[in-house]
Formats: sequence, structure tokens, C-alpha cells
Amino acid sequence: MVQHANERVAYHNGEIKPESRVLVSFRDRGFKYGEAVFDTARTVRHKPFRLEEHIDRLFRSMRYLQIDSGLSREEMLSISHEVLERNLHLIAPDEDYWLFQRVSPGVVDPFLSDGEARPTVIVECTPLPLKARAPLYRDGVRVQIPATRRTPPDAVSPRAKTQNYINLQIADREVRAQDPQAWAILLDHDGNLAEGLGSNIFFVRDGGLFTPRARFVLPGISRETVIELAGEEGIAVHETDLDLFDAFTSDECFLTSTSLCMVPVASVNGRRIGEGGLPGPVTARLMEAYRRLLDFDFVAQYTDKL
Repeated sequence: MVQHANERVAYHNGEIKPESRVLVSFRDRGFKYGEAVFDTARTVRHKPFRLEEHIDRLFRSMRYLQIDSGLSREEMLSISHEVLERNLHLIAPDEDYWLFQRVSPGVVDPFLSDGEARPTVIVECTPLPLKARAPLYRDGVRVQIPATRRTPPDAVSPRAKTQNYINLQIADREVRAQDPQAWAILLDHDGNLAEGLGSNIFFVRDGGLFTPRARFVLPGISRETVIELAGEEGIAVHETDLDLFDAFTSDECFLTSTSLCMVPVASVNGRRIGEGGLPGPVTARLMEAYRRLLDFDFVAQYTDKL
């Protein structure tokens, strides 16, 4: 019988232990170089949503960075489920978790030594920030476009989910210096909209959906879910280059992310999107389809905290 602790536990290099005992060396290459990957699923009523897809993406990211976790896909899934189960007693029935998997190459640096490489692997849970993000569903997201551009894919592919988030963090700090509640969506080097910190953007025009091409963004699992739902609803989806003209002339706009699923956008650079209320009709239709897929009202989970 598993004994439940009063502190969250995490998996760390072969052992599940209290979070306070999860220590990473300052020589770890994830810390030294940002050379690490991660992925994040969310739970829905305490059950992970599309965890297998997140684990598949984690392994693609590891392959891109040539990192070997030493674990199989099935082992990573099993560990993730176990860590989650051992932490569920610490949250209320109406709360949920982010479920993270993090992998770095460890402390051995091939430029400095010939030691045996042992990766650092961590699986952990963090409660979703329901109260802090609840106003987004009432008021909509205020998107701001920073001067900082998204790292181009011919430098580092955004399709790998790496822990080196400095490009996105700089952009986020830039917009929050002007509006602490704003969310940054970066442009690529051609001036087309790309993505934000953990978020993909969609526009609605003439009843169809438009979103940036996958080559220039991390194709989120929530993004893919919305594209699938749109197909089921008979809504055309266009993955294409989109600039600020497309944003300013769109009928509706929304973001997708793991924690939020879908959330309407109220404005871009201070310009109101659309002429109606929030969410717009196509966004509302897709949000309802998302609720049915989950068999869960993810919007109410947030707004109940207002």
C-alpha cells in the first residue's frame, strides 16, 4: 500500500521522492546550457488528457536534441501515471494538475570529460493556476505583439519543446512591462504571426479557421485537438502565413494551450477583435465541442474561481 505524503512527490532518476529532495546539480547541462526537453499534459477531473500524445512529442524532442532518457515510452507513461496518482490527494475534486516530464543529458559534458552520460529525468505535478487565469474567460485575452521575434526554424526548430524558453520569456517580459495582463504572440522574421509562451493562435474569418503554419510554431496538442474538432464540425482550417492585417481584420480570435484548452482573445495591440461579444459564434461552437470531447466544462472550472 502506497503511503501518501503531505508534500507533493516527483520522480527523479529512478526514485519517487518528496519534491524538496529533488536536487539537480549545478553542472547539469539543462542548467548550464538550457540543453533539456520537457512536455506537459493536463488532467481533466484528475485524469490525464492525451498523455500519450504528449509523451510521443517528448520523445520526438529528445530525438531532435539527441538526448536518451534511458526510459522507454511505456516506462515514461507508467511513471507519469504513478506520480500523478501519488499527488492527487493534495488537490480538491474541482482542481487539476499540469503533469510535466523533464529530461536533460545530465552532468557529463563531452567537451570537458569522457565520463559515462547519465541523463537527468524528472516527472512532476503542478496545480493549474485556476484562480489567476479565471478572468481570461470573462474578459478575453489581451494579445500584444512584441518587438522580439521568434527564433527562426533554421536556427532552432520550434517543433521541439525545449527548456530553453529565453526567446519567449524575453518577449513575454517585454509586453508585460507595458501591460501586466497581456499575452505575447511573437512574429517570425518575415513579419508573420508565430506563437506565444505555451500558446498557439487562431483567427476566424468568414466562418473558417486560420492558424500559423506548423513549421514556425510548436504544434500544441490543444492546437491539434481544435483542428480535429473543426473538421468534425465542418469548419475549414487553413494553416498559412498570417500577419497583423489578418489579425486586425479577423472576425474572432482565440488561443489554445494545455492548461486553458481554448480561450477567447479580446484584442490585439489594443484593437478590439470582431464586433460581437466573447466568445464569438465559431469560437463558442468549438469550445462547446471541446467540452463534449472532455465531457467536462473546462471554462466553468476557471470561472467558478472568480
